Parts: sequence; C-alpha cells; structure tokens
Amino acid sequence: MRRIGILTSGGDAPGMNACIRAAVRTALANGLEIVGIRRGYAGLLEGDTVPLDRTAIRNTIHLGGTILETSRSPEFMTREGRARAAEVIRQAGLDGLILIGGEGTFHGASLLAAEWGTTLVGVPGSIDNDVYGTDSCIGFDTAANCALSAIDRIRDTARSHDRLFFVEVMGHHTGFLALESGIAGGAEELVIPEEPLSSAELSDRLKEGFKIGKKSAIVVVAEGKKPGKSFRIADEVRKFLNYESRVVVLGHLQRGGPPTVRDRVLGSVLGVAAVTALQDGRSGCMAGEVKGEIAYTPFDDTWQKKKPLDADVMRIFSLLSE
Repeated sequence: MRRIGILTSGGDAPGMNACIRAAVRTALANGLEIVGIRRGYAGLLEGDTVPLDRTAIRNTIHLGGTILETSRSPEFMTREGRARAAEVIRQAGLDGLILIGGEGTFHGASLLAAEWGTTLVGVPGSIDNDVYGTDSCIGFDTAANCALSAIDRIRDTARSHDRLFFVEVMGHHTGFLALESGIAGGAEELVIPEEPLSSAELSDRLKEGFKIGKKSAIVVVAEGKKPGKSFRIADEVRKFLNYESRVVVLGHLQRGGPPTVRDRVLGSVLGVAAVTALQDGRSGCMAGEVKGEIAYTPFDDTWQKKKPLDADVMRIFSLLSE
C-alpha cells in the first residue's frame, strides 16, 4: 500500500472534513501518498483528483460540508460506469480507496469491489444515521442538535400562543433524527416510519394531553421519502381537533454548520480506522463504531440490512411524553 484515494459521496454531513483530515494525517504519518477525488463518484468517473497534504486539510476540522464536494452519480450505478471507475483508479495508481458516505455509496462500492476487485474501505457519513454496522454515523449528532435547537425555539412560541406545532425533520426512511430530537426536546408525539400512526390515532393522543391541562404541543415528524408530509398530517388532524396548528419543515438546514464535538471525534476516529484497515489488507467493508469499539462490516450488510431503532429508547420516549 503506497498510494490511496479518498472521496465523499451522497449527502454531505458535518464531520466529513474531520474524517478527511484524520485520514490524510494518518496516511502521511505512515509514509503513504493520498489524493482526494472531487465530487464523489461523478468526479471519480472524470478522474477529478487533487493531491492532499497537511496544507490542504489545515483549518478544516470545524467546517461543515465537505472540502472534496459530493454528488450522486446514476452513471456509476451502471456496470459500464463502474468499469470506467475501476480504470480511473488503476491509471491513477491507487492501491486503495476510502469512501465516506451512506447506504447508496456502499451499495455502489460493493458492486465495484465484486466486479473489479478494487480495494475499498468505507466510513459512514449520513445525518439520517441509517447505515447498518455503526451505532452512529458522522453528521447525525450535529443534525440532531440542530433539530433540537429549532424545537426549543418553537416551544417558546407554541407556549405563548397555545398552539400545536408540527416540526418536520429529515431522516429519509428512518426515524433516528425524529426520535432523539423528540426526546431531547420534550415533544408530545412522534410520527416515524417505524411506528405507523394514523391521523385519527395521533389526534386522540393529543386530545388526551389537552384534557389534562396542556395548552400547546409539539409533534416531531420524520419526513419519509419526500419532505412536506407534515402539511398533510396537519390538515388531517385539523378535522379531528379544533386546534390551531403550524408546520415547520427544517429541511437542509440540518445538514450544514460546524460539527459537534461528537461528530469531530467520530470522524477523526473513523478516518484513522479506514487508513489502518487498508494497511492491514482489509477491503469491501465499512469501518464503524459499535459500543465504543471499531467494527468492520461487509459492504453488502451496510445497505441490505435495516438498522433498527433502539427499542429501549422508543420505550423511554413513550414514557416521558405521557
């Protein structure tokens, strides 16, 4: 192992730069040359590379987003696209490649490794926290804190106006962001994919709270496949409850901003682990953190297996929201 590459793919997540920085410093400390690939798989297909040294990653640990930029590449998900990617990697003289991203990134990586034998190690970067094989993804903690800050602010006006608020957070097809920000923000109810809840049932639950003296309430909604579902839910609830409501969709606000301590440390730890894995001869796997320890999960498992919500945390929300 003499020369390696690194890229970020899919949605950006705070802490990706901490991971890039750690990987670069670890590679250089071990006598490896490292290059960055701009714009994820799209940049890989075009051979868009840049040398990385200490100067390139200096003063980046506090930055959100990714200094290497990112994208989604439908072309890479074709066999012809992956053949071109493998050839670019060969021509660039890369002995291994580090991929920072989520499920889609690792799905593509598993195909590339299987078809062309390319040496690849992944690092989970996703605010959705939906990647199997790690307790937390880079960016999740920052996004959850962003959602919490919004909930705290909204509670002030909800209380002042005796109003019902629906706060919609990101999360794709999972409820990790909604659950943790909901617990921390003291939300009255959750609407998440893992626990289907009809508008009638939601209305009944809210009504019980108003009966015991609550004058305002916050419902945290996981956006699901498309943002904006909270407007439909609010309209449906209005048919059951004669209560004024408002909707706040946080959207991409949750992706940006300086990473938290947790995401900076996690990014740094996993960046070091990814380089170490390549040096140890590992490939076709993701370096994650499970119960405080580094764990390597095969790429196929990262996107084929569904990461479940913690049942104990769900129970705690139910208990505390009563």
